[in-house]
Amino acid sequence: MDNQYVAQAQAAYQARDFQAASQAYVQLLQDPSVPKGPGDLGYLYHQLGNCLLQLKDFDSAIESYTQATADSAYDAVGAVNCNLGKAYVFKHDYENAVSHFEIATSDAKYDTPYKAYLGMGNALLKLGKNAEAGVAFREAALDSRNPDPSKALLNLGVCFMALNRPADAVASYESALQFDMDAATRNKMYANLGQAYVALGQMQKAMSAFESALADKTYFLSESASVDYAQAAKCMATGTIAMPAIGQQAAPAPAAASNDGNDMSGLDVPADGVPTQDDAYPVETYADPQYYPAEAYGYEPVDNYNSGDERFFSASDEELERYSKGIARQDRKRRNVGLKILVAFFVLLLLAAGAGVFLYTQGYGYPTQESVVKSLFADTENASSYFVSSMSSDKVDDAMRGVVSDSDVAIDGMDKSMSNSTVYVTASTPEGGEVSYTVSMVRDMLGWKVSGVQMTFASQQS
Repeated sequence: MDNQYVAQAQAAYQARDFQAASQAYVQLLQDPSVPKGPGDLGYLYHQLGNCLLQLKDFDSAIESYTQATADSAYDAVGAVNCNLGKAYVFKHDYENAVSHFEIATSDAKYDTPYKAYLGMGNALLKLGKNAEAGVAFREAALDSRNPDPSKALLNLGVCFMALNRPADAVASYESALQFDMDAATRNKMYANLGQAYVALGQMQKAMSAFESALADKTYFLSESASVDYAQAAKCMATGTIAMPAIGQQAAPAPAAASNDGNDMSGLDVPADGVPTQDDAYPVETYADPQYYPAEAYGYEPVDNYNSGDERFFSASDEELERYSKGIARQDRKRRNVGLKILVAFFVLLLLAAGAGVFLYTQGYGYPTQESVVKSLFADTENASSYFVSSMSSDKVDDAMRGVVSDSDVAIDGMDKSMSNSTVYVTASTPEGGEVSYTVSMVRDMLGWKVSGVQMTFASQQS
């Protein structure tokens, strides 16, 4: 491609003129006089998708990113699928979002997988899958390439509270507090820690955490935190210690906000631009306004019992009970991530193991069945690398005889179990026709391998 045209498009993007940048990329795609080498189409569609994501045209962004994934020569599978996941989250399509975040994390060349794990965790929370979300946040927190683990740890605390494990939530929040963060985030972290201590019945520690959150007089407790603060203050003032009731359940993870705005639920908003293999085209990205869980889930920081308010100590039991009614203890989470996580995370192993076993029995794995099948049809010359190792090269050749090579094969459906899966696909021929196949797959450690490919005829599908 001509560097001049690309430079003009990038200059517009860097100036945050996303409309002009998107028009420039469209012109580059449509202009037959601009030569395009291997991977250039994928690069242009990727950058166009970034512009459309910034313009909040999510359907068009999804279409553009999908075109980018169709270019097998474009080596940015992780970045493109991570952005696809974000676009689906904006549309509140969390199932599709999780699928693309999974593909992003399975790309060994993707250098910021923690972004995809954070996105996956937030989308799973939206689906009510708290244990699986915790596993994703743990992976994000343990990623050594992450600059700041506090965000993932805060999110992990949300999962623990939703799973009625406040002691583990305390460990997550206290680990997060060892990292540098801005004052607003630190205040929020202390407020969450206070709520976790209240759930444990440790009121003195809860009061200390709440007072740390309110110390600089810039932070206002949310409604649920205010109720917990009031409870802790009352117990300390009267000399009583209120223990949580046996079998008490922590509040579930917050549900999706019902407003009409674009709810990112703590996801990284910036388009994840990735340079092509040609260093002549560096791509700069910009961070959009940050979206944190308290706001993302629709909670307003209204505080009728403001910082240091003496009414905490003088409120009657009736007033406190009336104020507490209907308010859930579900107000935590944020985003951050990093390097030095105390591997005092052995408490996490139970969560990780439990969720991992569940996902394994449901047929999930890395790489996924879908990504293996797509790679097989896009790279038929190296088919043996996608088949089970027990199959000889002759048997692989027999299985692949007559299989159409298609870099954008359509996945029509899938039957999954713990050890076997069947994937139904349709490949397009160079002449414009379509051929249907049934791909048999078997478990290969955590991932999947192909065990057979059969052409499916119309008579077999009726």
